Amino acid sequence: MGDPVGVSGDAVNLALALLRASVGAMIIAHGWNHLFGGGGLAGTAGWFDSLGLRPGRLHALMASVVELVAGVLLLLGLLVPFAAGALLGVMVVAWITAHRSNGFFIFAPGQGWEYVMVVSVVAVAIGTVGPGQWSLDHAFDLSMSGWWPMVVTVVVGLGGSLGLLAVFWRPGRTAS
Repeated sequence: MGDPVGVSGDAVNLALALLRASVGAMIIAHGWNHLFGGGGLAGTAGWFDSLGLRPGRLHALMASVVELVAGVLLLLGLLVPFAAGALLGVMVVAWITAHRSNGFFIFAPGQGWEYVMVVSVVAVAIGTVGPGQWSLDHAFDLSMSGWWPMVVTVVVGLGGSLGLLAVFWRPGRTAS
């Protein structure tokens, strides 16, 4: 008879693995670029300072490490709601500090918020649906069920980002 929605389990597992791998690789590259691309960590720190995230070096390092770790965890399918929540948190901070006032399109001056919105929604979707059977979460029987994966993803992402912004974000001040 097959699956009621017409998609086999293997097709769903493949789709989830491809989604996790592409998003994981993308965010690893993003974190790597913050540390070693262009102006390196010092350039990223200066940019974070200019956004009002102080101290800029600490936030540049934290964001880069979170991106690298979350990306690796997504690639492996390990602790996926937490990894997706970490990705969501980074995107929410970027959305609020760097992109929200620049319009929708990423190609707009100052870069709009379309990219961070899409990555945020994908992070919540991955965290909610879970990693699939082709993952370390499944191999180690770490998968959550029901609404818990989404709750963990959203609490980690929004809680972490809003807490960080409340404590450290001071827009409109010059770096000292």
